[in-house]
Amino acid sequence: MSRTPLPGIGVRYDVNTRDHRRLSVVARRDGSRTLNAYERDDPDECALSMQLTAGESAALIDALMPSHHSPSLLHTTDLGLVAERVELSAHSYWNGRVLGETCMRTETGVSIVAVIRRTHAIPSPGPDFRLAGGDTLIVIGTREGVEAADTILGRE
Repeated sequence: MSRTPLPGIGVRYDVNTRDHRRLSVVARRDGSRTLNAYERDDPDECALSMQLTAGESAALIDALMPSHHSPSLLHTTDLGLVAERVELSAHSYWNGRVLGETCMRTETGVSIVAVIRRTHAIPSPGPDFRLAGGDTLIVIGTREGVEAADTILGRE
């Protein structure tokens, strides 16, 4: 699977299936999704395109990965929360600064629950945790809070 950031829109995910079909999902920041399936003979020709609301997307995700596989899994969307990855650019204003300086929870209401750096995860980073370009921050909060966090963290 490949991941392509779409600035101001969200992220596009592309998957090539075992039978050589290409699927893509455009995950928009508002929670909606566009699901595209491409022709086998011409991977640039879209055979199917569907717009899904955030609720429809959640239902499809549940159908593809039923929650009964993990009874303790918390469905954040049922609580009005979202969890997203936010990548910190190498040119970010926050590169080399400590997490506490972002005032993230105070400014947005979101929590940074983990940081992925290279190949390992740092769970529950404290306010003295030093951020680095290339870090991926896992944030959880309301949709509006996560969008505000993305804006703050995207500052250069």
